[in-house]
Amino acid sequence: MSETDASKITIPDPHGGALIVRGKLPDALPILPLRDTVPFPHMVMPLVVGQERSVKLVNDVLGGTRMLALVASRTPEEERPGPDDIYKVGVAATVARMLRMPDGTLRVLVQCGERVRFGRFVATEPYLVATVEELPDVVEPSPELEALERAVRDNFVRVVEQSPQLPDELRIAVQNIDDPAELAHLIAGALRIKTEEKQELLEMRDLGARLRRLAEILARELELISIGSRIQSQVQSELERGQREYFLRQQLKAIREELGETDDEHAEVEELRRMIEEAGLPEHARRQAERELRRFERLPPQSAEHGVIRTYLEWIASLPWSRATEDRIDLEHARAVLDEDHYDIERIKERILEFLAVRKLKPDARASILCFVGPPGVGKTSLGRSIARAMGRKFERISVGGVRDEAEIRGHRRTYIGAMPGVIIRALRDAGANNPVLMIDEIDKMGADFRGDPASAMLEVLDPEQNSSFRDHYLDLPFDLSNVLFICTANTLETIPPALRDRMEVIELSGYTHEEKREIARRYLVPRQIEQHGLRRSQIEFTDEALDVIIEGYTREAGVRELERQIGAICRKVAREFAEGKRKAKRVIKPRQVRELLGPRRYQPETARRTSQPGVATGLAWTPTGGDVLFVEATAFPGDGRLQLTGQLGDVMRESAQAALSYVRRHIDEIAPSAPRDWFRSHDIHLHVPAGAIPKDGPSAGITMAVALASLVSERPVRADTAMTGEITLTGQVLPVGGIKEKVLAAQRAGIRHVIMPKRNEADLEEIPEHLRRELDFTFVENVEEVLAVAFDDSKSTKRRPRRRRGAATTRPQAVAAAPARNAGHRTGSASACATV
Repeated sequence: MSETDASKITIPDPHGGALIVRGKLPDALPILPLRDTVPFPHMVMPLVVGQERSVKLVNDVLGGTRMLALVASRTPEEERPGPDDIYKVGVAATVARMLRMPDGTLRVLVQCGERVRFGRFVATEPYLVATVEELPDVVEPSPELEALERAVRDNFVRVVEQSPQLPDELRIAVQNIDDPAELAHLIAGALRIKTEEKQELLEMRDLGARLRRLAEILARELELISIGSRIQSQVQSELERGQREYFLRQQLKAIREELGETDDEHAEVEELRRMIEEAGLPEHARRQAERELRRFERLPPQSAEHGVIRTYLEWIASLPWSRATEDRIDLEHARAVLDEDHYDIERIKERILEFLAVRKLKPDARASILCFVGPPGVGKTSLGRSIARAMGRKFERISVGGVRDEAEIRGHRRTYIGAMPGVIIRALRDAGANNPVLMIDEIDKMGADFRGDPASAMLEVLDPEQNSSFRDHYLDLPFDLSNVLFICTANTLETIPPALRDRMEVIELSGYTHEEKREIARRYLVPRQIEQHGLRRSQIEFTDEALDVIIEGYTREAGVRELERQIGAICRKVAREFAEGKRKAKRVIKPRQVRELLGPRRYQPETARRTSQPGVATGLAWTPTGGDVLFVEATAFPGDGRLQLTGQLGDVMRESAQAALSYVRRHIDEIAPSAPRDWFRSHDIHLHVPAGAIPKDGPSAGITMAVALASLVSERPVRADTAMTGEITLTGQVLPVGGIKEKVLAAQRAGIRHVIMPKRNEADLEEIPEHLRRELDFTFVENVEEVLAVAFDDSKSTKRRPRRRRGAATTRPQAVAAAPARNAGHRTGSASACATV
């Protein structure tokens, strides 16, 4: 290695001897990488050299110029750093002393010189050698530089005074340094900051910029020291309070022992041990409980985990791991219970009895997950209670409507404050048996957000293949749910995820007819309301005529919830009369008394009034709350043949309107012979479906729109007692639809006596109660010509009239074969308040 001729400069060594520093640098220097250490100019550094190639480097240097370069390593964990593993700026240094240790390592004292930049690497073996270039400081004397020097000096003195890690000698040293560059190097080397920040300070040649950066770092360190001191004082205060409480508790314990009182801690542990032994835990749960109990014994009462573990053990001991009720399945008794609690719904009762019969023959059979779907107030939840009573099981109900947090189902992990099990485990604890009937209400109203998807968590609960080892996050133990009979309720199936819906057997409850409502009110609602309002049978009586008036004039629903509220309103008014002493004799509620107590009728038949003018047709719609009647209005005014649609119609209904308009325009000669052929080219059509605040969509309004347009063009009003449902094609065919029973019930509530529906829905009449089939006329159509012939009741029409049917449903093979299409297009609304027509 070549070296330029340089004069030697000798400086005194505080330990004796002399330190030798070259006045000029050689062209290249061997490089000694340092771990987590950044050298600064004009510093004396002790080093421990242990690596083989580093030892060789020091030995070679001592045999020559004693000069080398020190630099920080970018990757401290690298055993043999290469050129890319070290920074490009370091310092030149001279080995002043070296001491060999017995273990082969070297203790070296080096005197750092000037800052250097590494250029080309001359050698990489056995150690790194690179050309070097000196980087002197750039100093521009100014008042700002002097101010920065003072600020850095003062802040560093404060850091030394407040930090126990820094020796007081540093405070004296910085006070005796006049050179701002040396001051910056001393402070940067003494601070406990990141290697990257120290390297940044080393590479700054501008002294002003270096002092400014150093001032920022010192200000940050002062803030951190202040925060640390505050935290330390708080911790010390807590420790002192904890120690004082500990001594007081120990004194209290000694006093109780002197008085002969029982040790509360020992009694608490023994109580938990007794609860665990009596709980009949399975082996895996017993091991976990005993492990937690041993931890509980060792913890002092003031520990934060003391209450957490106690609550956890109480939960484990309170669950019915091995407690179960015995099924008492008597089909005759079950039938009696169902008939006692519910009127009619024979098909649903038969399905429940079939389920109980299978359980009786094969008790270990995997139970189906029943899901009752229907409008509010039709008795879904009460059916679950009846099933539990018929089987002799405990009944528990949970509601998951509006649940958005997965932890509500699976529970919270014990790492969270206030953690507790999910609703499934809590319901089993409340039931006190591991085989209750668990009713999960409003399963169609679960949501999902950033906290998780509760519907996905419910998959494990309801899947017979998985729920035998359901694991709650709080318990963190598998619990067997296979003996639980799950029954779900929903108003609609559309919002239930397909994967979850696949695990359930859907049973639909469509609603009640007028006659069924009257019978339910007479058998169940009236006696219950009389009792709840403190009346007796001798004080009030409802006639059947009065119940008919309430049903027709004050309620418009698929279920009976509003009907019960109106009966309750009458009972309240009568109870007030008896309470005030105004009445002594029995109050008989007749139609006249109903109007006196409830006021004017809320609902009036509107079909005759709405369809009295041409351009209005009555359709039937399905909603999550039952069927409903829907009016379609059409009007025309001079224009250029444009179609305007209003009423919050969905895409499907808009397409149906376009198809209906195209059909009527194509057959205008047959529908309205007296109308000009260019009638549509000279008129704009406005098609409106009232109740515009309610979104409407679905594939069953086609024929209703076609009839409304045909009525407008031909100026013939539609029959007031007729309602219709069915989809239309461009060729005039009528396609089947779904929700037939709900729509027929809605027609009855609205006073409709004639229903037009697709011929392929004829088999759906089997779902309609027999008395309702006898009450209504049903016309089954295959094309729009048949619809128009019936809707206008044109006795002079030459069109072939379709067959009208009254009474029981047909059993012809073609009608039965069409049954699979009965649900086509059923329930396609996207919102809960959406009418599917």
